[in-house]
Amino acid sequence: MIYADNAATTKISDTAFERMLPFLREQYGNPSSPYSLGANAKRAVEQARKQIAAAICAETSEIIFTSGGSEANNWVLRCIAEIFRNEPVHVITTVIEHHSILNTCRALEQGGVEVTYLPVDQAGLLSVDDVEKAIKPDTKLVSIMLANNEIGTIQPVAEIGRLLKEKRIFFHTDAVQAVGHIPVDVKALYVDFLTASAHKFNAAKGTGILYKRSGLELFPLVFGGEQERGLRAGTENVSGIVAAGFALEESVREMAETIIRLKAMIKETVKNIKEKIPSVKVNGDCGCNLPGLVNLGFDGVLGESLVHLLDLKAISVSTSSACASGKYEPSHVLLALGLTEQQAKSAIRISYGKFNTMNEAEIIACAIYDAYDKILADR
Repeated sequence: MIYADNAATTKISDTAFERMLPFLREQYGNPSSPYSLGANAKRAVEQARKQIAAAICAETSEIIFTSGGSEANNWVLRCIAEIFRNEPVHVITTVIEHHSILNTCRALEQGGVEVTYLPVDQAGLLSVDDVEKAIKPDTKLVSIMLANNEIGTIQPVAEIGRLLKEKRIFFHTDAVQAVGHIPVDVKALYVDFLTASAHKFNAAKGTGILYKRSGLELFPLVFGGEQERGLRAGTENVSGIVAAGFALEESVREMAETIIRLKAMIKETVKNIKEKIPSVKVNGDCGCNLPGLVNLGFDGVLGESLVHLLDLKAISVSTSSACASGKYEPSHVLLALGLTEQQAKSAIRISYGKFNTMNEAEIIACAIYDAYDKILADR
């Protein structure tokens, strides 16, 4: 099997798997328990908190663990609406955000929150000027993803952050696709909140990360015990948190080399496909994209058909975000670039990760051509 859908999820690294295993078996104590078995679990959670904080240049006290990126995204948006519930609230975001942002914003609109959904250009880039023009006296939060999960476009978050800091507006970035893949420094980005998900950087599913800048308040997400400083009650997912700490530490350590390798694989994949299918189009190519992700459009065929034929060859790619799969609808991200519904439905996403090789990239390019040729021949 060749797995090339790492934007959906990733294989857990050997290091992360080995480090988490003891906390599923021998060291299974509850971190809130006073005896040594519980204390060992508590130390492991705090060690992971330190590892994650170091990886994104944060303070240990600024890291909160959640069940995933979607939960963390919901928490930030809902909390801002709750904090300012007695006054008008305006939120700014983009039309290409993850559904955990877009659907939360739509839910908030039902409660009276005003939301501005900013457009992007044909490459998927947001204009900083558009952000500034959208700001109103009652703008309380701006939420802009750091890197898009379907086309890989990296947004000018640091520049937006500087603007918002001057205006004292809260700033959140969904960095689920970025953390562990490109350098992330919360101070350099000028963000107040940042969210990430462990299974996107070779850790286990079920662990999310919320960075909250020191000094800011959050309403509790779950009431009960005092876990996560009273903000999210419930026994911690110790094994998943441990895996997240070691996986992210490993990803950061290997990042420079991995970026070079993944960029070369994407370049080779696109070159090989274009040699045989000159009409193929790279969607969202802005020159500032995630190193291992490319979105390709194939005129005259359905991306879903390509995905199924590749699956028969034991090759895993996708048509869009895993959160939207199962719905035969065009990607909202691709439509936002100006593509027609037919063009959006012709796209597939290839996302390489740490376990992919150049040989696999070459095999994928050949398999895509064969699948494309078969679809045309069967008409």
